[in-house]
Amino acid sequence: MTIMRVKSVEQSIRDAEAPEFRLRRVLRAVDLLGIGIGAIIGTGIFVLTGVAAATDAGPGISISFVISGIACGLAALCYAEFASVVPVAGSAYTFSYASLGEFFAWLIGWDLMLEFIIGASTVSVGWSQYFVEALGAVGLPLPDALTAAPGAGGVANIPAAIIALLLTVVLVVGIRLSAAVTNVVVAVKLAVVLFFIIFGAFFVKAANWSPFIPPHQPPEPGAVSAPLEQPLISAIFGQTGSFGLSGLVAGAALVFFAYIGFDIVASGAEETRRPQRDMPIGILGSLAICSILYVLVSLVMTGIVKYDQLDTAAPMATAFQAIGAPWAVGLVSLGAIAGLTTVILILMLGQARVGFAMSRDGLLPVWFAKVHKKYRTPYRITVITGIIVAIIASLTPINVLAEMTNIGTLFAFVLVSIGVLVLRRTRPDLPRAFRVPWVPVIPVLAAAACLYLMLNLEGWTWIRFGIWMVLGLVLYFVYSRHNSRLARGETIEEAADEL
Repeated sequence: MTIMRVKSVEQSIRDAEAPEFRLRRVLRAVDLLGIGIGAIIGTGIFVLTGVAAATDAGPGISISFVISGIACGLAALCYAEFASVVPVAGSAYTFSYASLGEFFAWLIGWDLMLEFIIGASTVSVGWSQYFVEALGAVGLPLPDALTAAPGAGGVANIPAAIIALLLTVVLVVGIRLSAAVTNVVVAVKLAVVLFFIIFGAFFVKAANWSPFIPPHQPPEPGAVSAPLEQPLISAIFGQTGSFGLSGLVAGAALVFFAYIGFDIVASGAEETRRPQRDMPIGILGSLAICSILYVLVSLVMTGIVKYDQLDTAAPMATAFQAIGAPWAVGLVSLGAIAGLTTVILILMLGQARVGFAMSRDGLLPVWFAKVHKKYRTPYRITVITGIIVAIIASLTPINVLAEMTNIGTLFAFVLVSIGVLVLRRTRPDLPRAFRVPWVPVIPVLAAAACLYLMLNLEGWTWIRFGIWMVLGLVLYFVYSRHNSRLARGETIEEAADEL
């Protein structure tokens, strides 16, 4: 019994067509663009831009966005090829199963579960903070005990739990409704981002961009950071301090969070009308649009306010307050609430589809893969995902969970990039509606760039990631290795009988 057994592309496609597991194909290219933009524009642009500018890159944060965007763009090309070859739910998990084998597929699936659940929980807490502030502004304050986790001075964060459960209902009712809700909310937050860029451009002062890349600053005398609190590459090579060229890369590793989401587009491949054509449009198009907006937002933001004043939870609002436009702060809050709503929705969508694919393959109990007879959605895994997210969001402070998402996503990007090379060699005969150019150069660069960004994450993040992956290995060797459909030689029809 080999742990490197591969599930063929043809078998993955046949499984997707089985009546008991078939999802409804209703998504168009515009829906995929909405899902991608909806997932990408969120916490990263509304919060992390200011933090990264103030602590790592200065006005050069726009270059950091370019660095992260290039790394993501290289990985996106690999995702686009895979999505056109294997138009099946599961994203990087399914791609890895078809190229690298079951063991790596399990690792990436387990990794994605962490990324999506923790990410959705974290963003739900952020959404709650903005929502509570908005209610307070109109004279409807909520008691602190009901808006904060036990570790943050409250009993439970009820708004965070409610938004997760409401969006669970939207996901169960159907992917078409989910896409429609996403498209409307995406339009609102794009309007807010464009307003910030256009209106803020009139208040930019070139002097605030000088120096554009602040000189490297070594640690202050007597200031000693624990090795695990530094970027791993700094702990290894003794690089410490902030700003300068190393600050641009550190800033890129931090704002990488702002790009997380385009890969979730690939999880909707099985529900797309023409996946071979529309998946590359959704993946590459959403990433390109958001990259341009990010660079413009960061240039305007650091042009309005000196970078060292942007280390706040709401840098856009800080910029508008600096120019004496408090009325615009409300618009930013509206955009933030809209942005975070779609991020929660799409992260839970991604988790449900990955969990559905893993259950259909037997790596998780097949019971989770039950599809609703009317809505044709994987309602069991969706409901369970929503409940878990609601519990974590209501009981856990935001800072405890927020650091894990980047490393999981980058790890997925590395494996997908390698998988393209493997599948090109093992299955050159497969029809590819979209092909990564300049193979093997592009996939190798994608894997190397993502690995380098991983090394710029702090040591504690690597420790937590390692613990989660060890737990996954134990579960795989105890349960999944013996119960996968490939291990048992089980057909999709026999799996359906277990529902």
